[in-house]
Formats: sequence, C-alpha cells, structure tokens
Amino acid sequence: MADKTSSYAGQRRFAMLMGIPALIVLLILVAPILFYILKNSFYDITLTVPRPPEFVGGANYAAVFKDTRFLNALKNTGILLVLGISIQSILGLIIALLLNRDFRFKRLAITLLAIPIMITPVVAGFNWRMIYNEHFGPLNFILNALHISEGISWTADPSVALYSILIVDIWQWTPFVALILLAGLQSIPKQVYEASNVDGATPVQTFFRVTLPLLKPMFILVILFRTIWIFKIFDPVYILTGGGPGTSTETLSVYTYVEGFRYWRIGYTSALAVVQLMMMTVVASVFVRLMKRKG
Repeated sequence: MADKTSSYAGQRRFAMLMGIPALIVLLILVAPILFYILKNSFYDITLTVPRPPEFVGGANYAAVFKDTRFLNALKNTGILLVLGISIQSILGLIIALLLNRDFRFKRLAITLLAIPIMITPVVAGFNWRMIYNEHFGPLNFILNALHISEGISWTADPSVALYSILIVDIWQWTPFVALILLAGLQSIPKQVYEASNVDGATPVQTFFRVTLPLLKPMFILVILFRTIWIFKIFDPVYILTGGGPGTSTETLSVYTYVEGFRYWRIGYTSALAVVQLMMMTVVASVFVRLMKRKG
C-alpha cells in the first residue's frame, strides 16, 4: 500500500515538474498584460479627453454593475449560453449515438461533420451573412418557395437577430460536442453493456442508467469549453449584426470592444475585461471541481 502511495506521489510530482516550463512561459506572456489591464481599471482613462489618467479607485467597477447596457449584454450572452449549450448537447448526443454505430462511409461522415469546426468564425460569419440576406439569401428563397414565409429580416429584426446568431453558433459547434461525446461513447467498455444485458435491462434503461452516467465527465468538459467560448463570442455577432439592431444582440465581448475602440474609455473597458475574467474564472473553477469529483 505504501509503495502504491509513493508511486502515485512520484507521478504527481513528475507531472507538476513537466508543467512548470509551460507555466513560466504563460506567466511571462500573460502576467504583464493582466497587470496592465488591472492597473488601468482603477483609473479614469479616456483617450478622447486630453487629460492625464485620474485615479478613481473602484468607481469603474461600481459603474459596470450599474450599467444597463452591460446588464443587457450579460443577458444576451446568457441567452446564447443557456440555449446554445442545451441545444448543442442534445443534438451532439444524438449525432454521437448515430456515429457510434458501424456503417459504411463512417469515416467520411465524421470528416464532413468536422468541417464547420475547421471554418474560422470570421468566414462562417460572412457565409451566414449571405445566407441570411433578406432579398437574395437562399434561406428566405427556400422559405418563400415552401410558402412558409415571404421573407424574414434575420439580422435586422430585434426579435429575431439574436436567435440568428444562435443558429450560427449551433451550426458551427454542435459537431465539436458530437465528437467529444463520440469519444466518450467509444471509451465505455463493452463489458458494461454486456452486464446490463445479462441483468435484463432494456435499451432505454441501459441508456439512462449506464450510458448517460458514464458520459457525465464528457458533458462537464463540453459545458466548460462552450461556456468559455460563448463568453468570448465576437466574430459572428460583429459581422452579422454589429451588436444591433440597437443593442439587441450586443454580447459582453462586443460591448467591451465598443467601449474600448469606439469610445476609447480605456479605464472602464479594463474594468469590464477584469469583471468578465473573474466571471469566467469562477465558472471554470466550478467545472474543474466537478471534474475532480467525477475522477
């Protein structure tokens, strides 16, 4: 027992030593920039006003949580987060279950499935901008041909625009979720299913009592990655709507960009960035703890 404990401690120590070089590089690249942003967040720095930076303490942070536009951006990001992850998880699981079967051209199907992931968000945004075109886009043409609708203003209607961005996000990242869950399905030992069959479990019981519980670590990993990425979503929003109409599709990253590069409020923008970093850090720490419990 002591030998096993010492062996585990040695492996853990070796793993920590192997991670030190990457940690040093990360600190060199990230720490100075993070310190600079943190310092600026305590100052009133507006590049359009010809005056030296003025120390304001926590006033920028207080202003962030009183800012209705920030709260609106947080709400929009939350809608994309909840609906996006929910729909992608369900669709991804269905696709993974289908791909987990043996059939002809399976490798080709997996390759084609991965194409949206390999397309950069900027290119995807421009492609969908053409698809959503109210007058010449193929989507409205199909809807009109099927007598479903004469035309929808996908990116100009405030009640529709945010969900148009959601569709793009689902199209691009559902394959990622499917491939992660497929890897999880293929890692489940066949003996587990054989034991379930011996016990007389039905396919539905096997799915809910065996497959889903064993896929929980993969779901946690998927939700962690997608949460962080949706928090940072920028390219499709900026290309499709620019945050409009009005502020109906403005997300946290788009609002931060507007404050920093349109109004040049560097101090306030730094506070926005720090607040978002803290939010993502809390979310990531929660999921890491869940992963350790499952481990």
